[in-house]
Amino acid sequence: MVRELPELRDRTLVFRDRREAGEVLGRMLEGQLPARAKILAIPAGGVPVAVPIAEALELPFDVAVVSKVTPSWNSEVGYGAVAFDGRVRLDAKSMACLRVDEREARKGVERTLAKVRRRVQSLSEGSPAVVTRGDTAVLVDDGLASGFTMMIAIEAVRDAGASGVIVAIPTGSESAVNRVASSADEVYCANVRTGWSFAVADAYESWFDVDDATLLDMLKQIRLSRTRSPAG
Repeated sequence: MVRELPELRDRTLVFRDRREAGEVLGRMLEGQLPARAKILAIPAGGVPVAVPIAEALELPFDVAVVSKVTPSWNSEVGYGAVAFDGRVRLDAKSMACLRVDEREARKGVERTLAKVRRRVQSLSEGSPAVVTRGDTAVLVDDGLASGFTMMIAIEAVRDAGASGVIVAIPTGSESAVNRVASSADEVYCANVRTGWSFAVADAYESWFDVDDATLLDMLKQIRLSRTRSPAG
């Protein structure tokens, strides 16, 4: 099932920044989640979206490290993904479109595996076990272009023991949202867009790459606030 905000359909520049996008999703999710839900951000861009959701709903928060595999000549497009548990999935159609051969694919997978291992160590405090068996995982990213990376994330958290998977994204192409909805229990997407081209950044007035130093600072702040909380 897909839940969207009809008033935002096919619009661009609907969010000031990722934090405002997370606040919108938090309102959409309020009262809709089971008791044992856990917010899982996909770094990098998913972290600043997920933080205000976890804060507003007072839910546990962690990262689910999943990264797209990209060709050496373009870091913006992907032809596969690597998840926190080491699983690798490649998309043959995307490889053909990008003219990625087997040698290039091997190099891309090696780079991405190293990146995922590094992020598991630094962002997940060395533990890839992002869910406890029986949790409902709420996977959050800053948008869905093809949906391939999110599909691998869903697969990984289900195998890790999640009893349910809900996807929450501020913006997504209609085709990607429907693709992901075929694997998730529910998809919450505030801004669904149709058309022949799609860019996640077009939903945001302020858009920038989130580096690992910024991610670490965000994660330290939310983890520190949880340790200070009477409920934490």
